[in-house]
Amino acid sequence: MKGIGRIWLLSLMALMLIVSTACSNESGGSNSDNNDEDSVTLTIGSWRTEDSANYQKVIEAFNEKHPDIEVEFKPSKNTEYNTILNTSLQAGEGPDIIHLRPYAPGLELAKAGYVEPIDGLNGLDTFPDETLQASRGEDGKQYGVPLNLSTTQVFYNKAIFKEHGLEEPKSWDEFIAINEKLKSEGVTPLAFGTKEGWLLSLAHGIFGPAHWGGNEFVEKISKGETDFTSPEFVKSIQVMEDLKEYFPNNSEGLGMEDIRTLFFTGQAAMFPLGSWEIEVLREMNPDLELGFFPMPSAVGGEPTLTTWVDGSFGINANSEHKEEAKKFLEFLTTEEFGELFTTNFKMISAIPGVQSDNELVNELSKAVSEYSTPYMMLVYFAGGNPSSKVTIETELQGMYIGEQDVDGVVKTLQENTEAWFEPFQ
Repeated sequence: MKGIGRIWLLSLMALMLIVSTACSNESGGSNSDNNDEDSVTLTIGSWRTEDSANYQKVIEAFNEKHPDIEVEFKPSKNTEYNTILNTSLQAGEGPDIIHLRPYAPGLELAKAGYVEPIDGLNGLDTFPDETLQASRGEDGKQYGVPLNLSTTQVFYNKAIFKEHGLEEPKSWDEFIAINEKLKSEGVTPLAFGTKEGWLLSLAHGIFGPAHWGGNEFVEKISKGETDFTSPEFVKSIQVMEDLKEYFPNNSEGLGMEDIRTLFFTGQAAMFPLGSWEIEVLREMNPDLELGFFPMPSAVGGEPTLTTWVDGSFGINANSEHKEEAKKFLEFLTTEEFGELFTTNFKMISAIPGVQSDNELVNELSKAVSEYSTPYMMLVYFAGGNPSSKVTIETELQGMYIGEQDVDGVVKTLQENTEAWFEPFQ
């Protein structure tokens, strides 16, 4: 019996060892599962659907340093982004990382408590203070990492200009003469449409400074020393109406994709839009001979290139992964990211000193240092409900379909701004 008992005991111990080993293996698998569970997935919300492939390159570079943090870029259509984002944030949801609209629109989200302050984030000191101000709240807190500087100018098809014996204009009169010549020779001068309101304030930001004289006027109006009823500003609205004769037929029904297509397919000679279009146009038509010119003055001044900090990335205050999101934002402050951004996005990085491998982007960057003027309606007049920026867009749309005139646009804009802009009160 003792022998039997000893055999039974040895068998039991062997069984326990097997079970223990199995449990150990299972535990090892559980640890592996836990490691998977410990990995975090961040989502990025943005309006830049065109940049999905480029953001994937950014994510891959980030993952080389942070393989345990997965990042998903989930953009929405530009015209739908604000509504989608606001709805999700109000429900306590939304992406972990938010592409903040520049200046007042993005800061309104911060003011409502939807965006996490990021003061003290490593790398913020990379940027000049004036660049950081685009995503700094009234409370003095920083809510976003600046992404890029955007410019608006007139792009042109060099081949069409050459075919019709045209050169870049050096005055407003020369610009109008170019439009007249192209129109008389059967070419649509300006690829532009009025269906989407944001395009109208953007175009006004290109053509307007030629008539109000650039920075001196902007400084005065931002202090309340003049207003929208001034002759210079009224002229800028009149010019928007006058330019319609150089737009394509049915311009009231044309949106962003329509006018882009007209330009890159060679159906229109010029394209008054933003620097972010450079890479999109290159992808659509690699053979397009693309040039640009700053807007020449109508009042004998310097040309102007409208410039602003075009968006920042912030953190959703309700995100469950704020620390991981901070790591991604810190990556956006590095020279590595700046070079990656300019190389792939073909835009001007907000990180000082970063050069692009694209000659046109570098030419734009140089022009910014010489001819920069603020996107006035965005930088100074994006407040109010509706904002003054939205108001001018709506009123200009009304003007283009014959429901409003120049004086009516100015009157409505002035009244709207007086209701919220303290220097006008």
